[in-house]
Amino acid sequence: MQETYHKKNIGLNNSSSPVDENGKNCLHSFRDLSRLFEKRFNVSHFPKEPEKLYDAAQHLLTAGGKRIRPVMCLMGNEMFEEIKEDAYYVAVAIELFHNFTLIHDDIMDKAPLRRGMETVHTKYGESTALLAGDVMLVTGYESLQKVHIDYLPRVLSLFNKTAKEVCEGQQLDMDFEKTPDVSFDDYVKMITLKTSVALAASLQLGAILGGAGKGNQEHLYEFGKNLGIAFQVQDDYLDAFGDPEKFGKKQGGDIMANKKTFLLLQAMKVLSAGQQKELNRILSIKDESKIQPVLDIYKSCDIDQWAKELKHKYFSIAMDHLEETAVVSSRKKPLEELALFLIERDM
Repeated sequence: MQETYHKKNIGLNNSSSPVDENGKNCLHSFRDLSRLFEKRFNVSHFPKEPEKLYDAAQHLLTAGGKRIRPVMCLMGNEMFEEIKEDAYYVAVAIELFHNFTLIHDDIMDKAPLRRGMETVHTKYGESTALLAGDVMLVTGYESLQKVHIDYLPRVLSLFNKTAKEVCEGQQLDMDFEKTPDVSFDDYVKMITLKTSVALAASLQLGAILGGAGKGNQEHLYEFGKNLGIAFQVQDDYLDAFGDPEKFGKKQGGDIMANKKTFLLLQAMKVLSAGQQKELNRILSIKDESKIQPVLDIYKSCDIDQWAKELKHKYFSIAMDHLEETAVVSSRKKPLEELALFLIERDM
């Protein structure tokens, strides 16, 4: 990702805004905001006793993470004015909520690893993992309650709405595992709730704290929502067609799990009845020998090219909303660069 300002001779003024070699304020890049957030977040968030509970809660946080959501909150704030202390409180709450969902998701998925480490329930047991996730959520709300009273009602309202939607999306995802026919629109709804609304709300929460008007808040929300859908399309594509060494996952993991993805839904839509029957037969195979035949079917009906076009469709919608956001173009640059990085990644 390109930096948004010259790397040399950059200092911080009293408001923690970056300044260039001429002493003029400019915006932070995503990378620099990540560093600033990590300094705030890379602490122990919990007391010492009971030791097993709080060690379990801290375990996942020590494994790091991309921190995309909290940093987007900071970016949403800085698009309109210098970053407020309140934005860091909200960003911490966002990241704690995200990790709370990961602990519970791993239990539901029976996942042994997360970020290259043992999952919390694998290391500490399911009961302790459930409690660790719960206490992480409560700790997130403790961070939120530090927000200035002028902003707190709006912040809480959006945060709570988003938290419920993420849970709804997770339930839909589990329901789809047992649903033979899932429509494209239903899948987009599930992805929107499970993944995209958190990105969208993170930006809007930052914009609220930056004093943005309702119209700008709505445009940023739609930017984040559509970027999140495009990101998921890219994720589905990389799982099937990406380079495993770059992507960091074994090729065809979704195929092995018979996971409904954008690719599978499109294939079932365009294949003939006979071809659908054959695809279902292949998917019923229990070992890795099914991966290549499924990929061959995808390629035979140009699913790989279709996925690229779908990704760019949602990306274009996202960028249109960013364009409509009523701030000078230079203040949109960090978000533009982040969007390109997320959508063009090969890992």
